[in-house]
Amino acid sequence: MHPEIIVIGAGTVGASIAYGLARRQCRVLVLDGDDRDHRAARANFGLVWLQGKGQNMPAYQQLSRRSVDMWSDFASELTDLAGLDLQYEQNGGLAFCLGDDAFEKRRSDLQRLHNQLGGAEADWRMLDRSELTRLLPNVRLGPDVTGASFGQRDGHANPLQLLAALHAGILRLGGDLRRNAAVRQIAPSEAGFTVAFGNEIVSAPRVLIAAGLGSQALARQVGLEIPLRPQRGQILVTERLEPFLPLPTSGLRQTREGTVMIGATHEETGFDSSATATAAADLSRRTLRIVPGLAEAKLVRQWAGLRIMTPDGCPVYAQSQKHRGAFVALCHSGVTLAALHSTVLADAILAGQLPGSLDIFHQSRFDVPKAA
Repeated sequence: MHPEIIVIGAGTVGASIAYGLARRQCRVLVLDGDDRDHRAARANFGLVWLQGKGQNMPAYQQLSRRSVDMWSDFASELTDLAGLDLQYEQNGGLAFCLGDDAFEKRRSDLQRLHNQLGGAEADWRMLDRSELTRLLPNVRLGPDVTGASFGQRDGHANPLQLLAALHAGILRLGGDLRRNAAVRQIAPSEAGFTVAFGNEIVSAPRVLIAAGLGSQALARQVGLEIPLRPQRGQILVTERLEPFLPLPTSGLRQTREGTVMIGATHEETGFDSSATATAAADLSRRTLRIVPGLAEAKLVRQWAGLRIMTPDGCPVYAQSQKHRGAFVALCHSGVTLAALHSTVLADAILAGQLPGSLDIFHQSRFDVPKAA
């Protein structure tokens, strides 16, 4: 196989784009790293989420909205091709508020973002405690819960099934997926770029770097400086319970199998991805303020992962000006943006030019001149 595009990174972001390229009959080679890599996809909460995104960058809200609106068709097509159920549901989602101040702050934050977006009809609303109780008849809420915001477009999916389906889809469409293929070097060449991994060197006219936290060093080899940092997120999982939580929330999600996912922390701990007792206690304490009945549930698993964070928390999409044909795609919302990545971004990379609508996500937004 002589690839047209080499995708470095087979997590949710890289795999979504590679799947989209393969759907367009592009010869794509996908290079997955090794088991020592910090894989954000393994610790994903599985939300397909819109409400509240883009507080500091309304364009991020608009980008997420486009993807969320594509998700149903995306999930159906991928399920049919890969034969794996993504367990996608889009019945809305909740963000609980603990106390009157938190309720009013949530309302104010969402209204401010709504106003920045230019007056489109709101797809969220605030629910007081009585409305929330009617919506969740099988949940005994803790006394501190004053209400919640409800996002009409929000939903959730199984993130591991999504990743497995993307990998299966790439292969069924004729793509090449290499495991344990950590990239050592990217070098410009007459053919475009040569990529060295393992004992192999492969050439292609274009290369996409979507290697999560490993992208910073790789992007530098093609003239792109991307400021990134890891952020640890920890999640707890309970035993299987009878269905009681019909909607996903920003910190609680009952899976189709009945387990309840509890999360997630936001910790600035560098590359330390270990799970801690302190985080388990903090997550448990907050959860019991919301649903005291979960005190009887057994915790069966705890894990930690590292998010890919830019300085403003928003994605980076860029093409190298020095080495045209080298692209980078990075974000920490790979599940939510998967549908857009497999369509809009795949089309742009195949065409060799990112659309102007993505200019705001170029990493040059971080190039603030230093004071003299």
